[in-house]
Amino acid sequence: MKINHTFFQLKVLLVGLLLFQIQFGFSQEEKNSVLYKTIMSKDSLLFNIGFNTCDVKQFENLYTGDFEFYHDKDSISDKARFLKTFKSGICSPTRKYNYRRELIDGSTEIYPLYKNGVVYGAIQMGVHRFYESTANTAEQAGSFAKFTHLWLLKNKDWKLARSLSYNHQMTSSTAGKGNLFDNDQETEKWLKENKIPALGIGIINDGKLKQIKVFGELKKGITAPYNTIWNVASLTKPVTAITVLKLVSSGKWDLDEPLYKYWTDPDIAKDPNLKSLTTRIVLSHQTGFPNWRSMNESGKLDFKFKPGTKYQYSGEGFEYLRKALEKKFHKTLDQLTAELVFEPLKMSNSQLIWNDKTDLTRYAINYDNKGNSYEPAKNKTANAADDLLTTVEDYSNFLCSVMNGDSLSKKVFDDMNSHQVTTKKDKYFGLGFEIYDLGNGNFALSHGGADKGVQTIFILLPKTKQGLVIFTNVDDGYKIYENIVVHYLGENGRKIVEIETK
Repeated sequence: MKINHTFFQLKVLLVGLLLFQIQFGFSQEEKNSVLYKTIMSKDSLLFNIGFNTCDVKQFENLYTGDFEFYHDKDSISDKARFLKTFKSGICSPTRKYNYRRELIDGSTEIYPLYKNGVVYGAIQMGVHRFYESTANTAEQAGSFAKFTHLWLLKNKDWKLARSLSYNHQMTSSTAGKGNLFDNDQETEKWLKENKIPALGIGIINDGKLKQIKVFGELKKGITAPYNTIWNVASLTKPVTAITVLKLVSSGKWDLDEPLYKYWTDPDIAKDPNLKSLTTRIVLSHQTGFPNWRSMNESGKLDFKFKPGTKYQYSGEGFEYLRKALEKKFHKTLDQLTAELVFEPLKMSNSQLIWNDKTDLTRYAINYDNKGNSYEPAKNKTANAADDLLTTVEDYSNFLCSVMNGDSLSKKVFDDMNSHQVTTKKDKYFGLGFEIYDLGNGNFALSHGGADKGVQTIFILLPKTKQGLVIFTNVDDGYKIYENIVVHYLGENGRKIVEIETK
């Protein structure tokens, strides 16, 4: 208990120092500053040469005499104990494993410490990953960890005085699962352990679909093919959004024109709030509607607050928009979507309605978490918010088009990616897409889907042109998201998980 208390006290002290710097105008160092480059060179000497190559002399020369190491899983060490562990453990001549540390790109923050206007130290914060290998096995990722280092300037040389290592997280490939996601047998075994009937993954790199992985069974005894047809629930909404944004880009629709000019729902015909409804408000979920009117005791549509004043997720809003579109263009939504999205992108396995074209032999049956199957939703009318049928390939190619801004004007594309409304800390809704603020100008676009026997999600990283699609066909399929997201998206994936769980 004393150890944990001391670790906590030191962490509070360092955070307090940071807050002091920020309060008095000493902000994070720019990457091109002399101090930043100096600390990064010391980091390289400490790990790239000292730790990674077991250069013990180089390693121990970088510490102050009173150095202390605080580890959230392994107590506190002074310099003598720390170096003894390093020499006899990680760098023992008889060691079984070789270890390598890698600093996660973009994770480093460095803050100067001043006394009488002169720099006497620096705080370095970041995230690093550790790898392990043997003489007979390939290198594998071991764990992620956050670290905070206190560097002090001693006799014109920088020495490490305190080191904190915390928030250790095992990567999915080493959480007792072997080469998970890289080894199909291990993945199939893992899915059975988690009672996931089928899993579809689409991997996007360089703005293009690079790989499709489908595991599990459509139903007992029938392997799910790469072109399995999935109901993706609310992943329908981004398709509707892009259909509308293409109309806006071509000048045929206005984001901010009141929708009552084309459609008024009888339930709210006498409510003055209806005149505030616009496409922008619908796509950013600020209508004030409940998710579905069936959730109201009356079963009728109503406003829970004035449109445009705050966020509330609503499928009703998208359906309201659908009816306005259909009134103006004299076409059904499935016709508009086919013309503007499905046909241009050759999404031949995607449809908003259930008809004779639906290939039941490839459909992923939906299940509850006890293994009981649900009847599929066989919509005869397109729903703007729900029940899109598609494949991993079709939907991933759609997302590549979204990320590249195909057929969208620059203004519309910028609006789509802008923060229209805050949903929680570091998370927003744009136009049809959720936005995660990952720091340093980096962001992710995302959307999830959930229905009976459906759990789906995608994540796009526009700056790095990466993306990930995850489809499952069971009520609690979400429980496997984290391992997949972190495995394929690394530290950006970890940041998204942290935003979702904090």
